[in-house]
Amino acid sequence: MGIQKRVIVSVTNDIYTDQRVRKVCEFLVEQNYDVTLVGRKLKNSKDLPQTAYRTKRFPLWFTKGALFYANYNLRLFFFLLFHKADVLLSNDLDTLYANHWARKFKKNCRLIYDSHEYYIGVPELVSRPKVQKFWRSLERRTLPKADVMYTVNESIADIYRQEYNREVKVVRNISDFKGINDQKSREELNLPTNKHIVIIQGAGINIDRGAEEVMAAVERMDDTILIFVGDGDVVPLLKEKVLNENLGEKILFFGKQPYDNLMNYTQVSDVGISMDKDTNVNYRFSLPNKIFDYIHVGIPVLVSDLKEIKYIVETYNVGLVCPSHDPKEIAEYLTKILTDKALNATFRSNTKKASQELTWAKECEVLKTIF
Repeated sequence: MGIQKRVIVSVTNDIYTDQRVRKVCEFLVEQNYDVTLVGRKLKNSKDLPQTAYRTKRFPLWFTKGALFYANYNLRLFFFLLFHKADVLLSNDLDTLYANHWARKFKKNCRLIYDSHEYYIGVPELVSRPKVQKFWRSLERRTLPKADVMYTVNESIADIYRQEYNREVKVVRNISDFKGINDQKSREELNLPTNKHIVIIQGAGINIDRGAEEVMAAVERMDDTILIFVGDGDVVPLLKEKVLNENLGEKILFFGKQPYDNLMNYTQVSDVGISMDKDTNVNYRFSLPNKIFDYIHVGIPVLVSDLKEIKYIVETYNVGLVCPSHDPKEIAEYLTKILTDKALNATFRSNTKKASQELTWAKECEVLKTIF
């Protein structure tokens, strides 16, 4: 085994539930890299599980807005400056500025950029043109300087290829699920055994991702509950609605969970949901990792009519594509999946075939060409 190359991987989240970054770090360890993963620490951040790579989380003075990004990138820049590295791996535009400038002070150091989404197309920026203009300007100054760039699907890669006239590789965020070490039953998870369970999971349960409409759909369905496993900016509003309308037995929240715990909830559910809206470029071409999680545990899916998600669902015939966000129509599609036994069995059978083709190992073949 040769001399280990050192790679520093950076993100702006608290790295507790970032499955894409975890998978990439584990891949790099397998490739004999000495890996350090850098993120931030919040007041409510949970202790990290033991990993095969080092982790570093910055406690910061600010937790959101311009001051947070400035604070984090300044801390990150000095951390990168004073730590040796052969490769800097920047995840998303909000870490790229610090990586770009730190690389200038490092001899023979490569800068690799992993864009998890079309960053300047997120709704938080689309609704604020001046802020979006700032990030666009920063992207134009830094992205072309990256030695290699990759992103999560072909649609987003094509946008970057056209805008920057450069090669952009694709590494889809496919689950590396290998089974659950400590598998739990519904009873152990405090879930009802006599009802259908619909799940929305992930760290991005945000505005314009259809959570409100799915909740309204499940409200009108008998013998069906909706569970949220994860977090996002719309969750507090959903919880308030549940409290005000006394829906506590119909809609359940379980917050962020370690991956094994999360997949316990997924595997006992009956349908997995992804209902992003076509309100911005980033959502239009989204391909959330939860789609692959649902497929890998063998449950049918209901998704919105978006290009990348629709392609997966229809190609492998693992669920239905709902043409609108009308709660009544969502309820009808959910009912069809739950009550049509022959259709449900077909979807479940096809998830087994799909999970054999849609593997993280295949995506790692692309990472090998990069690293």
